[in-house]
Amino acid sequence: MITVKELAKMIDHSILNPVMTDVDLIRECGVAKKYHVASVCVKPYAVKKAVELLKGSDVEVGCVIGFPHGNSSTAVKVFEAEQACNDGATEIDMVINIGKALGGDWEYVEKEIKAATDTCHLKRAIIKVIFETDYVKKDEDKIRLCEICTKVGVDFVKTSTGYGYVKQPNGDYNYKGATIDDVKLMRKHSGPKVQVKCAGGVRTLDDLLKMREAGAIRSGATATEVMLNEALHRFGTTG
Repeated sequence: MITVKELAKMIDHSILNPVMTDVDLIRECGVAKKYHVASVCVKPYAVKKAVELLKGSDVEVGCVIGFPHGNSSTAVKVFEAEQACNDGATEIDMVINIGKALGGDWEYVEKEIKAATDTCHLKRAIIKVIFETDYVKKDEDKIRLCEICTKVGVDFVKTSTGYGYVKQPNGDYNYKGATIDDVKLMRKHSGPKVQVKCAGGVRTLDDLLKMREAGAIRSGATATEVMLNEALHRFGTTG
């Protein structure tokens, strides 16, 4: 039976909304510490402060790179990753160059992922590579990305940023985020040393449990308190 502690260690508590202030950062790091989650995932400027706030806890500090659209040059992404690690981040979530993937420029995509991965590993940080599955929709493209990530030795493949909104012909915006099918596909086509992280739309305990069953061992989340309070209610403090 899954325990509440194990569920908490699935969660990367997301502190990424662009309107969040330092007051919000302080509060949300407190939430992460209270529930003993795996990590916080913060904006690059906030890494040093998050490290300070979480000092002495069992919560890692993660940072996003090329976020949320992945459009920075490879050199800039490498610099961002190096700077975040120097500031104390131990986990890096990097968005791929989405346009290059959609255009089939796999050589560029592989070189970029490898450059970022090598930098993170040199700094003793893990890297999670974000596909943004709201934009990269074809299974064959997701499979190719899994194969590239396995080849270059990334630590995690990740579904999405949580900000992948797609404008529809009627002017509305559609957002899907992580899906069970994508998590299953990414688990199936990634090597055994590559783990899967879901993100985007995981808001309830049942969502989290379904993603875990599908093969994700980490999940980005903003609804951390809601999910873990429900877990405590359902499973008890020893669950």
